[in-house]
Amino acid sequence: MHVKRYDELPFGFSWVIHEPMLRASHALAHDGRVWLVDPVDLPEPLERAAALGDPAGVIQLLDRHPRGAAAIAARLGVPHLRLPDALPGTPFEVIRVVDVPKWREVALWWPGKEALVVAEAVGTAPSFRAGSAPVGVHPFLRPFPPGALRGLRPRHLLVGHGSGLGGDAVADDLETALARSRRDIPALVRKLPSLLR
Repeated sequence: MHVKRYDELPFGFSWVIHEPMLRASHALAHDGRVWLVDPVDLPEPLERAAALGDPAGVIQLLDRHPRGAAAIAARLGVPHLRLPDALPGTPFEVIRVVDVPKWREVALWWPGKEALVVAEAVGTAPSFRAGSAPVGVHPFLRPFPPGALRGLRPRHLLVGHGSGLGGDAVADDLETALARSRRDIPALVRKLPSLLR
């Protein structure tokens, strides 16, 4: 397992793993402190994250995908913040995205950076996207897309699967993905055979 790519951000970076699901993790820096979000445990990106500032916490946004969060938090001597209800003392707001049996997920909204971090409900990996859309709703959530993500207007969208998006079009791309979630199910189904190869 190794890093496929790094996405540099004005406030940290993301790393995407070279594998079919394109798991992505994030190091977010603010005022000399760094939070790791849904991190895959690899030495190189964690060393890079340490150069951004003092570790402040490891945040797990999805119940069933702990990745390396607990082990990394223990090594760094910082809190493992699993599905937090709030994050006082941080620049982040917590948004409850999905709360059903076997799928509990929260997202982070960073108003000061207009950044939204979503673990699983939306993604940019091919298995999430229909047609040429840059972002899509998770296939299992397409019949009932998460309304909690509407109206946030991010300029940065960081996801748990695939590379992040940045720029003026991000908010509209996210709103379109949510609005077209049901309508795009046939296109995603047609794409399925190519994803299984």
